[in-house]
Amino acid sequence: MRQVSAEQIADLVADLCVEASFKLPPDVTEALVRAQAAETSARAKGILGQILENAKVAQRSHLPLCQDTGLVACFVRLGREVELTGDLQAAVDEGVRKAYTSQPLRRSVLANPLRRASNTGDNTPAIVHVELVDGDGLELAVLPKGGGSENAGAVWMLPPAAGEDGIVDRIVGRVIEQGGKWCPPGIIGVGVGGTMEHAAFMAKAALLRPTGQPHREDQWAALEQRLLREINATGIGPMGLGGDTTILAVHVEYHACHLASLPVAACFQCHAARRATGSI
Repeated sequence: MRQVSAEQIADLVADLCVEASFKLPPDVTEALVRAQAAETSARAKGILGQILENAKVAQRSHLPLCQDTGLVACFVRLGREVELTGDLQAAVDEGVRKAYTSQPLRRSVLANPLRRASNTGDNTPAIVHVELVDGDGLELAVLPKGGGSENAGAVWMLPPAAGEDGIVDRIVGRVIEQGGKWCPPGIIGVGVGGTMEHAAFMAKAALLRPTGQPHREDQWAALEQRLLREINATGIGPMGLGGDTTILAVHVEYHACHLASLPVAACFQCHAARRATGSI
């Protein structure tokens, strides 16, 4: 057994929150560069240039990529041969607290959703998801999500007969409905199957995949490409002001489901597609 302390986890979480807040992942930057080169709209090309410049200034000047520094979701892959010497939730929260109180990061978490003055003052608590895996290591990913992109998400319990066309109709319709509110172009994670809450989890977890990396199975990779084409064909464009690039990628994950159900969830991530990963 390997012992991992709460202090080690807290330090790693703090480092990852800082990295995610100030540095756009290289794969997202590359996707934005490709989108700018392919854009046929001069306005959209200019907006993509501003987004890329924003990322450069954020990293160079140690400024947040976006003023909405988000609520942190933490995905933990915990080895079965790891012994935690401390409470995992408390350790993650301590890491978030360290990052958000030591850095120029907005604190946006309310203790009580109906009491809007109940700001916790340190951006805790985080949302923690744990998966047990083989081995004696711990892998951790943070995904700070701002309110604009998070609010665009949706879950649908479709009739099984809706099939792939029904999934596409709902997601494309949601993109049209949201327009520029979620700060496109970004990435859309899609969860298909499971149960209502698991579809939503899969949709968010899909955002951790490198931008544009296709699903390992052809059927789902084809659905990703269909959604990418149909969403970009809407012409909503960067920041909702028109253009060829409404999204950079669609990532789909799926799970077995009840024969009477077709759960579907979409999780939107804006152009400040913040995420960072590390391990112990």
